[in-house]
Amino acid sequence: MKLPIQTRRNFLKTSSLAVGGLLANPALSEIIKAKGKLRIALVGTGIRGISFWGVRLLREFPDLVEFVGLSDHNEGRLAFGKNHIGAKCKTYLDFDEMLAKSKPDLLIVTTTDSTHDEFIVKGLKSNINVLTEKPMTTDEQKCQAILDAERESSKKLIVGFNYRYNPHYTKLKEMLMNNRIGKVTSVDFHWYLNVYHGSSYFRRWHAYKEFGGSLWVHKATHHFDLLNWWLDSEPVEVKAYGSLEHYGKNNEFRGENCRTCEHKAKCKFHWEIDEFHTKLYNDNAQYDGYIRDSCVWREDIDTYDKMSAQITYANGVLVNYSLTTYSPYEGMRIAFNGFDGRIDAWDGIPWRKEEKENQAKLHAMEMDQQGDERDFEEIVVMDNFGEYEQVKVMREKGGHGGGDKRLHHKIFVDPNEPDPYGHAAGSRDGAMSILIGVAARKSIEENRPVKIEELVDLKPRAVRKG
Repeated sequence: MKLPIQTRRNFLKTSSLAVGGLLANPALSEIIKAKGKLRIALVGTGIRGISFWGVRLLREFPDLVEFVGLSDHNEGRLAFGKNHIGAKCKTYLDFDEMLAKSKPDLLIVTTTDSTHDEFIVKGLKSNINVLTEKPMTTDEQKCQAILDAERESSKKLIVGFNYRYNPHYTKLKEMLMNNRIGKVTSVDFHWYLNVYHGSSYFRRWHAYKEFGGSLWVHKATHHFDLLNWWLDSEPVEVKAYGSLEHYGKNNEFRGENCRTCEHKAKCKFHWEIDEFHTKLYNDNAQYDGYIRDSCVWREDIDTYDKMSAQITYANGVLVNYSLTTYSPYEGMRIAFNGFDGRIDAWDGIPWRKEEKENQAKLHAMEMDQQGDERDFEEIVVMDNFGEYEQVKVMREKGGHGGGDKRLHHKIFVDPNEPDPYGHAAGSRDGAMSILIGVAARKSIEENRPVKIEELVDLKPRAVRKG
């Protein structure tokens, strides 16, 4: 299967310079005040680019932003994306031409993960503020190139970590900041992708390490960023295990894609592609060969579907983490163990809900920016030698439990508003989250613990803001 990638260069620069403090969002509001609107160029017109960073921005902030350029190597998808967004701007097959002619204030990067570095580096070298989808990049060489480029630029990189803004996760951050269970010593963190959401990664380019860096990077970067943020520390060492034992060649039958497959009737993972995905991807496959409903049993799939890691932090906290891609339900469990007690929290566990939801629709609901109110999330705190306390966090409308709208507000409405919980994320945050995944991948391949300092020139900090 040919994949939706653009020609990329592998940037690698060594540097002995130390990165400064955590990078705050640049004052985009000042640009808006001076120019009237923020001029945005977007590269990568896949579903994430044209929906979350396209349609939604124009719908929510029509007086604050305008698109001045869209770029993609797939001309069909580029035309569809422009129409879907409703943007009144030029489109470019040549990214360099777009950057030179559109003169944006902000470049948004939503291409295939493995190409993020090319566009981030070019944007920063052109002294343009850059916002990238997670993960920031997929390996240590590209990560170092991004860090070097930002050091040499007058502009900054923003990483779109929307999970931080989720009220449920923010409440956990608040409790940890307030030392609710004393000194935190260890964390148990387990994330479950249900069979509908989990299998979707194996139909797409994410099924290949070359393009997504494995799910250690593409998906788990979200979770690792939450850990770094919650613990207010940075990772030192990772020992990981993982395998591909469910998807890929681990099945007795397979086809090219779901639409044409002769095994539809007996394959529980058959996916009937909808009209939108067909028009965006499959109808434009003649330009790059990318098929959106590829078979999850393709024999050349090489990313892991079962993952477990032990992460040691600079402040001494030990984390046990796992990611499962074929669970009957979608959700997570986390527990923080401290000297004075324990915090337990969970999300999406069916028997903890008053009303069970259709698991096939759960992922769609999660990403739906309109959403539905679905009662509350729970946090339970138990004090050593004491009682337990139940904390309820009301669920909100919108993607990622209300996190998406808060992220957009922070970036486009008031970047300079107080940020007591440190929601805003920059390049160091992006680096530290992906480097756990990169280290985990290397740990599996080389059967050894991997230190973060082996990978780039960042020295892990016991306290992130120190």
